[in-house]
Amino acid sequence: MQRFKDKVVFITGSGSGLGRQAALRFATEGAIIAGADISAANNSETAALVANAGGRIHIGNSVDLTDEASVTDWISKAADELGGIDVLYANAGATKFNPIEKTTLDEWDWVLKHELDLVFLPVKHAWPHLAKAKGSVVLVGSTAGVSGSMTNTRLAHSATKGGIIAMTKQLAGEGALHGIRVNCVSPGMIRTPATEGDLLADDHPMKNIQRAIPLQRIGTPAEVISCVLFLASDEASYVTGTNLMVDGGWSSVLPGFGVI
Repeated sequence: MQRFKDKVVFITGSGSGLGRQAALRFATEGAIIAGADISAANNSETAALVANAGGRIHIGNSVDLTDEASVTDWISKAADELGGIDVLYANAGATKFNPIEKTTLDEWDWVLKHELDLVFLPVKHAWPHLAKAKGSVVLVGSTAGVSGSMTNTRLAHSATKGGIIAMTKQLAGEGALHGIRVNCVSPGMIRTPATEGDLLADDHPMKNIQRAIPLQRIGTPAEVISCVLFLASDEASYVTGTNLMVDGGWSSVLPGFGVI
């Protein structure tokens, strides 16, 4: 399937994790990738994987997505070289977890910068290019943006992910005037190297969380990226402003008797 043949897809956080998975998947469907990551070395590894798979990718130097000058430099150079922007997948993000009594103002500001600013800046500066292409934006929320937790102390993270979901709806309204669709995927518990090192670690209270998930298992990165590709594609041409929960039903159904 070549849903993105010759389309230009910008991906933030393309050096690892879901961003790398997305670069590979979009490339296999014919897209030309523009990847941004704080780690130039990791991004180069992604570029090699995409090239080895027969895909096309443009990468530059390290991009600090919390710095406006760095973002504008990346977007202007890559968009000029590749001929515009058809899709923006604003995947990048970093967070810290702490209960409110241990969350300092510096930590609060850090999380907002690394989960909201680094979404706002690429969207803002890609917007004129997306308007020309009548393009598509996919943001990344979370189950943390729609429900609280008694097992994971994450006030700042919850605030930012709730903010991303709210941004999706507002941007969908503003984007409709320009033919831009804006949607969001909100993953639940996904098995990645990062989650295996903290939330799914043997000493974390969420290690057995699959028992509270209706589908009784942890999700995979591929399952999240399949939803990203759908929302970004013409198959979702009448979908905008949607927050798609990719969580095995976790946020929809209360745990059954004996689960917790």
